[in-house]
Amino acid sequence: TKKDTMKKHQALFRFSLYAVAAMLFTLLSACSQAPSNSVAAPNVVFKTITNQQFDTASLKGKVTLLNFWATSCSTCVQSMPMLSDLYTANSPSGYRMVAVAMDYDNPEFIRNFAQSRKLAFDVVHDADGAIAKAFDNTQLTPTSYLIDKKGNVVKRYVGKPNEETFKATIEALLKA
Repeated sequence: TKKDTMKKHQALFRFSLYAVAAMLFTLLSACSQAPSNSVAAPNVVFKTITNQQFDTASLKGKVTLLNFWATSCSTCVQSMPMLSDLYTANSPSGYRMVAVAMDYDNPEFIRNFAQSRKLAFDVVHDADGAIAKAFDNTQLTPTSYLIDKKGNVVKRYVGKPNEETFKATIEALLKA
């Protein structure tokens, strides 16, 4: 009947949407941890939510994770405890983290998030989007850039990275 045919077409359409979503997820996962060509990190100025100011050049000599995130991003929020633990464990060895909240995020939400979770690393609000623009026009969250001691971007992660591989990469860069 016509109704049965319509249901079959709707089911096929839903299946197609799920298949496309699965392919996109697989593609993003494959690309998320692919090494980027080692290029100098763009020089940008950061202003933390506690009004400290520094630039990318001042990060040289440290391994730095630049994490673009948003308080409305569930993956970002879920990743913060792991990122915070990595920071706590590795900061004595020269590891630095800068969490850059996207321009569309509410400044009060950012402050409340950082305070309620006692984030020990630098938290920045990219109010005008200049930092995201300088870093490959970043729009997806979470997106992270791992910067070596020389100031070169050595890895770009889109989405939540594999924790074990991520830790190993940071530790290897700290030893280099």
